[in-house]
Amino acid sequence: MTHSRTVFITSTLALALFSGAAQAQPAAPGGKPMITLQMPATPEPARVTLDAKTTALIVLDYVEEICSKQPSCTGQMLPAMTPFMERVRKAGLVVAYGTREHNMNHWLKEVAPVAGDIKVINSAQDRFYNTDLDKTLKAKGIKTLIMVGWKISGSITYTSVAAMARDYTVVIPMDTTSAGSGYETTIGFYNVLNSGNANLANEPMKAKAVTLTRADLITFQ
Repeated sequence: MTHSRTVFITSTLALALFSGAAQAQPAAPGGKPMITLQMPATPEPARVTLDAKTTALIVLDYVEEICSKQPSCTGQMLPAMTPFMERVRKAGLVVAYGTREHNMNHWLKEVAPVAGDIKVINSAQDRFYNTDLDKTLKAKGIKTLIMVGWKISGSITYTSVAAMARDYTVVIPMDTTSAGSGYETTIGFYNVLNSGNANLANEPMKAKAVTLTRADLITFQ
């Protein structure tokens, strides 16, 4: 069942970003009027079947410094990601890890890299920026990317947009990513679906677009 979200924003500029009804509200503590916006409902996660030979898993910032401070990472993301990672390893997918240099040796043990995995030290939220990630993935025949990690409104958004621009199709399991608040998480899911080859209806495996799914709804063949 999908749910609409009501969000409160203190800048009228935000109206340009969203569809739905808007209504002026009493002034916020800072003196600016509040606005009520009806967000488009986040679609239900889609069931997808992926070719293990042409699919890679991209793991972003499942590291101690970040996840230990985020209840949604330890309480939601990691419990979903741990069994999913086991299935990914069993299926033989290419796995790539991206984080800042000082975090590269501090991955959570449940999802840590193994010998042969790709490691990308990034200087920006977009893990393709100024790295060899695209070259490395294409050399391995990768066409589809599963993106997991922290956070949906940050690195996942930027990296998925960069991936679509490079002709990848992107799959994001919703239970393996999050953000610091429900508001930010909802905005993140909306943004990834509305970017690149937009897929607001969440059509499963729309080419060069993002599909939102759930870890247990992904099948490898």
